[in-house]
Amino acid sequence: MIPKRLEFLVSSDLPPAQLHDVFAGAGHRLYLVGGSVRDAFLERGLDDYTYDFDFATDARPDRIAELLERWGDVVYSVGATFGTIAAVKGRWTVEVTTFRNEVYRDDSRKPQVSFSEDIETDLSRRDFTVNAMALSLMDMVPIDPFGGLSDLASGVLRTPLDPSISFSEDPLRMLRLFRFQATLGFEPEAGTLAAVSQMGDRLEIVSAERIRDELSKLVVAPRAGAALAGVVGSGLADHFLPELPALAMEQDPHQRHKDVLTHTLAVVDKTRSDDLVLRLAALFHDIGKPATRQFGKDGVSFHHHEVVGARMTRRRLKALRYPRDIVDDVSRLVFLHLRPHTLKMGWTDSAVRRYVRDAGPLLDRLNELVRCDVTTANPRRARAIQNRIDELEERIVELSEKEEIARLRPPIDGHQVMAYLGIGPGPIIGDIMDLMLERRIDEGPYGVADAYTMVREWAIAEGIPDPGAPPDEEE
Repeated sequence: MIPKRLEFLVSSDLPPAQLHDVFAGAGHRLYLVGGSVRDAFLERGLDDYTYDFDFATDARPDRIAELLERWGDVVYSVGATFGTIAAVKGRWTVEVTTFRNEVYRDDSRKPQVSFSEDIETDLSRRDFTVNAMALSLMDMVPIDPFGGLSDLASGVLRTPLDPSISFSEDPLRMLRLFRFQATLGFEPEAGTLAAVSQMGDRLEIVSAERIRDELSKLVVAPRAGAALAGVVGSGLADHFLPELPALAMEQDPHQRHKDVLTHTLAVVDKTRSDDLVLRLAALFHDIGKPATRQFGKDGVSFHHHEVVGARMTRRRLKALRYPRDIVDDVSRLVFLHLRPHTLKMGWTDSAVRRYVRDAGPLLDRLNELVRCDVTTANPRRARAIQNRIDELEERIVELSEKEEIARLRPPIDGHQVMAYLGIGPGPIIGDIMDLMLERRIDEGPYGVADAYTMVREWAIAEGIPDPGAPPDEEE
């Protein structure tokens, strides 16, 4: 009898049942493996966001590709070297992998793969016991040689083999340990956690791209703060994100300041979990504080930590091979995150325009980051800061109703300026465009005639021959 929680997996509308028929008909064993098995036992079922399944089989890659051609719309063989063939059919994506072992050499960034003949050996090479279970698609009987079901019930993360073996085979599993802590809410088993502390330097053989992908999944997870604390506490962060443990600065007994690491993790948890850029900005927003900390008669200060932090953020994200747009956006948010706190006397029109211009398409994210940055236990101070952001957002709405502040630009463009002055592109054009934009920000909208007058007066002051009457004033 099939357990009720697994019944949906035998539906003829889903890939497990369909592919079982294909592989069994060709004389091959096929097992459902990975997260879909774990989630089925956690009674998460199949929701609108789960459109992929992983399988393991005794068939070799060439044979897998042949069989998937009978089922899928498109077949991808890019992972064939590692025993994996992928296919897409409608909204479904599947990956089918030959039973295998994989081991990293001490100095290698890529695994050496060998194929095995049984599902138990294949499961032994997986990261954690809760992911080292399989379902026989012939009879839906669970295969659980390493106690994954028990660990699911206990909420424990443990490696199938001795953690020194599992982490040596693929060092990225050490970071994945904390990613699953963040996503599942499970706790690492003591021996597994101890192995991370002992073997953290092994992570350095893993490519930056793989580390980046795990960090991204961790940082957007529901319980990222606690997991990131584990990454720091285990010493693992020292090997790929040393700026994070550096936030746990020694506290001065006489001039105390907030624990920056604890504050940072709290800000991460307060931001939207599905926004990678915002979460990374929360993680990095105070990263410049250790380098800028100073003690003075008025206490501790971190002057310009946002400027230093933006540079540090850019450098680290580049090292982790994040795409350029993410590097730019996260660095920009770090640079701007203190801007609202500098305007305590109210928001003038020019201040609102400048803030909107500087934030650009990051405006909503910046406002949320600023709100989440408030972790003070003083309710009066917290309310005062939140009121300041409320006032800012209200002023943005008010000013937007009067003028187009989301697209601040002078009345004429650079081509018009060049045609009027009779010169080509260069720094001179950039200077006059900046001057006109500053007037737009400070004074609000103005007309084309005023813009040409500005250009003419500026040109004469700079020793450029008088260009004469502007185009719209000529006969």
